[in-house]
Amino acid sequence: MNTLQAGFGRVDITPMMGLRIRGYFKERFVEGILDELEVNVLALACGENKALLVTVDCCSIDTEDVNAYIANASKVTGVPEDAIFIHCTHSHTASYFGLHSEDALVREYSEFVGKRIADAAAYAVADLKPAKMGWAVGQAPNIAFVRRFRMKDGKVRTNPGVGNPDILHPIGDVDERVNVLRFDREGADTIVLANMGCHPDTIGGSKVSADWPGFFRRRTEKALDNVKAIFFNGAEGDVNHVNVWAKGGDHNDMFHDFDDVDRGYGHARHMGNVMAGAVLQVYDKVNYTDVDSLRFTKKISNLPSNMPKPEDMPLAHKYNDLHNAGKDDQIPFKGMELTTVVAEAGRMVRLEHGPESFPLPLTAIAIGSVALIGVPGEPFNGVGIGLKSAEGWDLVLPTCLTNGNEGYFPMQDSYDEGGYEARASRYKAGTAELIISEGKALLDSLH
Repeated sequence: MNTLQAGFGRVDITPMMGLRIRGYFKERFVEGILDELEVNVLALACGENKALLVTVDCCSIDTEDVNAYIANASKVTGVPEDAIFIHCTHSHTASYFGLHSEDALVREYSEFVGKRIADAAAYAVADLKPAKMGWAVGQAPNIAFVRRFRMKDGKVRTNPGVGNPDILHPIGDVDERVNVLRFDREGADTIVLANMGCHPDTIGGSKVSADWPGFFRRRTEKALDNVKAIFFNGAEGDVNHVNVWAKGGDHNDMFHDFDDVDRGYGHARHMGNVMAGAVLQVYDKVNYTDVDSLRFTKKISNLPSNMPKPEDMPLAHKYNDLHNAGKDDQIPFKGMELTTVVAEAGRMVRLEHGPESFPLPLTAIAIGSVALIGVPGEPFNGVGIGLKSAEGWDLVLPTCLTNGNEGYFPMQDSYDEGGYEARASRYKAGTAELIISEGKALLDSLH
């Protein structure tokens, strides 16, 4: 028997001028607003159990701050902390967070967002109405691309540049599936949840935008009457919008940015339109299923850190010091290769004296025969594919940057081959595969 209830809450969290922007290895500060940032919340209930699925338009929120936000939202709504997802859409044109930052403006904004998350959660709980859930899988072609490539010299590069003649082939295949959940409610708007993995790093610059997830929400709500849309990013660690073989109209509304990546606000709109199209493909043909239970669980594992070798430290300190002094021009690399060595040097310096391991929390919420599993960082596409294959579920939705930010989770072979993500990751090789096995075990515990 279906006993599901669903509610929706939305608030604005557009930041003030001058706030730091997170997402690159160079300083940016808010200079204007392209579109608003939001917190969107889907509240769910079955019997006595309630859960909150929260999305925040931001690049990431560190684990300590997320825990504070979860505790506050739990206190305000009465929803158990283990039943709260706080997910970052990963926009690279959104604001910096830090409840304990030395920057007073960052602290002020971070405290404001924490309060707004609790507000949106309370609105969603108050909005709970009897609902039926349907699920389906759409397709979003040609907007997401693997960003790691084998080059003619045998090396592996991340984002080697559009039209680079030295590219041999991409490493891996992209997952263009769009998971869709539809919640039809009695006497209230339908809620549509979409989930696919791709970096929202499409715009660049120093003006605030929710990037293509924001365009997706707005386009979906314009296309479908009486609908609210919410988006959860998936396994996007090695996937972005860059088509290195772009030609003709593929270049529309784009410019060549500092790191060899082509970006543009109009391209974010295009991606949002394609994502909305994936929902429209299946919206009227979802598989409705009774939901008579809402389950949730959380597991924390200690996984080994990617500590550096002592012989690598002199050069790491040199590059890290030059970067911190604003002297990147004295580091003998350009474009994405410069970003890679700077990220690697920073990782080595931070982990020079340990720790030897880090805690890694995984959170899962089951809505009847559908499950969401949150990873606190940026898992590679292979992690998402692995988690989606968990047995016994109609649909599994992996979500990145959920309840924390522990960095990149590259697949084993990425450490052997090299590239930005593996060289920057603070976890040792094998962590991605452990996330798949631990995640499947966590999902099995909810059956």
